[in-house]
Amino acid sequence: MSKKIKGKVAYQNLEGGFWSIIGAKGEQLRPVNMPEQLKTEGAAVEISYRPVEEEMSMIMWGQAVTITAFHTLSPQ
Repeated sequence: MSKKIKGKVAYQNLEGGFWSIIGAKGEQLRPVNMPEQLKTEGAAVEISYRPVEEEMSMIMWGQAVTITAFHTLSPQ
């Protein structure tokens, strides 16, 4: 079941670096399939996602998710 969230894109310079989405309420999401169109620091986005059950990951930050749909939002 997909969930929706609004937030901002951020690059995390940890453990080799990765793209993330910080939700409006502070949620920390780590997309495993971050679309190239969203890889812009500070971009406001709305995504639909599903949590990912990872067997093993070197990155110990946020919740791993798969993005199922997305769009960018106008800056406010």
